[in-house]
Amino acid sequence: MGFFKPSAHARERRISEGGVASFQGMTPYAAFLRGVMPTNAKMPEVKKAFEAAGFMDVKTLLASGNVVFTARTTSETALQQKIEAALLRRCGTAFLTIVRPVDALRKLLASDPWRAFRIDPAAKRIVTFLRDKPATKLTLPIEQDGARILAMKGREVFTAYTRTPKGPVFMTLLQKTFGKEQTTRTWETVEKVAR
Repeated sequence: MGFFKPSAHARERRISEGGVASFQGMTPYAAFLRGVMPTNAKMPEVKKAFEAAGFMDVKTLLASGNVVFTARTTSETALQQKIEAALLRRCGTAFLTIVRPVDALRKLLASDPWRAFRIDPAAKRIVTFLRDKPATKLTLPIEQDGARILAMKGREVFTAYTRTPKGPVFMTLLQKTFGKEQTTRTWETVEKVAR
């Protein structure tokens, strides 16, 4: 099934109204690609892969695999599969992709999931996006070497960590707890993506 392409008039109207995807049936999404860095994927190539797959309004943010795009409203799973196939064709690697509607990210930001916890002001706030909900119920918080998995809401996990000589131990803790079907971003990155 192809993606709906609006007429030139619809595109002009959308731009003049200042909205992204203000026409019916189209939704702004964010894609978080796991393991992307400047050494293994250039953002202009990632952008071209999304455009070749039929997505619109494609923008990349930072160099860590964050893409905002517009697509016909559909399931996150269908979008993830389409993006991974497009990345494999264009970049040679099918980076694990996790998709969320931009509106869902804005609601997440407004909820301030850390407010219920006492967090060191110097601690980094981290959001981990899971592909699926864990099969088993977790008892939180889980702590290790300055990293604390504090809460989980749906398929989002909220972690805080303070720097230690042992390095980013929170990544090891997250992978041990949730496996590899996930990707992690700082709260600041999520804010930039949701703007």
